[in-house]
Amino acid sequence: MPTSSTSVAQSYKLAKERYAELGVDTEAAMAKLATIPISLHCWQGDDVGGFENTGEGLSGGIAVTGNYPGKARTPDELRADLDKALSLIPGKHRLNLHAFYGEFGGKKVERNEIRPEHFANWIDWAKSNGMGMDFNPTCFAHPLAADGFTLSNAKKEVRDFWIEHCIASREIGAAMGAALGSPTVTTSGFLMDTKTLLSIAWHHASA
Repeated sequence: MPTSSTSVAQSYKLAKERYAELGVDTEAAMAKLATIPISLHCWQGDDVGGFENTGEGLSGGIAVTGNYPGKARTPDELRADLDKALSLIPGKHRLNLHAFYGEFGGKKVERNEIRPEHFANWIDWAKSNGMGMDFNPTCFAHPLAADGFTLSNAKKEVRDFWIEHCIASREIGAAMGAALGSPTVTTSGFLMDTKTLLSIAWHHASA
């Protein structure tokens, strides 16, 4: 019976021949792919738990439990898990970090008050690995996101809080990029509330 590696090699040989018939050079394609960094999501290491410890459950359309067995419990554990994962994944990659994965020294730091220094260990880790970083505001799992609205909240003070959080996140992303010599892409996701409302409206309209 062929070993797992032998089976993979045989399957690839067949696939390579089939693609060649279509004019595709799989070796050239994989060589090109190896030069394209993929931004690995930090939350794949702990099921979107983060290290903020607000006591809030996951919300805002986040379809995970946050409690899978063996998940990283500290930033150091998550970095160790990422080191292992990156050692097994071909190519050179990046890390995409969410705002509530900062290191706050056991203190409560509101999301509109986060600063680059709360991510210094992550930046140092990325620099030691010769990799870039990307960043995300965390617009969920927070008392001011409990009703499903953040930047579009009806209350001005709530909107302002999340605006300040997103501005702080952009500043952190800029600091990461400058420190690592590679532009940081800071992306924001906060449309779960609108999607939910549209889904409800569609359901009632089609009933």
